[in-house]
Amino acid sequence: MEAQELLIALHDESAGYEISPDRMPLSILRNFAKDVDEFLRGDGNDIDTSALDVSIKKGSFAIRTAPIANPILLNDLRKLAHSQEMDDIGPKRRAVIERWQKNARGGRRWRVSIGAGFLPAAIVISAESDFHADDADQWVRVERYVRGEIEDMGGQSKPNAHIRLPDGKILLVDAAREMLRDEKVNRLYKPAMVRIVAEYNVRTREYRGARLLEFVEHESRFNEKDLERLTQRGAKAWRDVPDAGAWIDELRGGKE
Repeated sequence: MEAQELLIALHDESAGYEISPDRMPLSILRNFAKDVDEFLRGDGNDIDTSALDVSIKKGSFAIRTAPIANPILLNDLRKLAHSQEMDDIGPKRRAVIERWQKNARGGRRWRVSIGAGFLPAAIVISAESDFHADDADQWVRVERYVRGEIEDMGGQSKPNAHIRLPDGKILLVDAAREMLRDEKVNRLYKPAMVRIVAEYNVRTREYRGARLLEFVEHESRFNEKDLERLTQRGAKAWRDVPDAGAWIDELRGGKE
């Protein structure tokens, strides 16, 4: 697809007047410019916005970009024009649309439109629209046992523990100051099992808002007495079988 100019326009009367390039609150200008920058860059910094030329247009306040040919951004715009479900839109670009949708529902005359020549119609985020992600509410409250290696514990204002999970990710777990203070075992840089309560995303399998309930002691060392006890029990059970291997082969229907 050839490069496309985008026109991203904000219509806002929350300040008591319709904003325009001639007059608008600085906070609205700052926040909208930041949102547009984040929307264009996306998760993979799809667009180098530091080198992107724009012009300011009325409408009430609109930003027109120089022609953009990035396929990821243009494909996302095509999806948004086709459907208000945003499951296939990257998290950063989706977050901007969700902020705009929330503002539009704030009981004020506020909307954002995104226009481009290749779109059948402008994308409009308003009080009447419902841009959302179906996976947005797939967070469930769980209590879990988690294994990992504790890489850090403590904190002055917000005590927590940093646990590196088997997949290499770091899980940040809030902890009561008293629990960390009274802990007698040095657990840093050692495998551990903890019991946590957290929100768990059933789609991405991520945790958020995790809180430490307790360190769980588990014994993983070899116990020679237990092995000896099990060996004696097995020997007693098989003492009347002269050839255990032949007996198993017979149960299986003979050797292959």
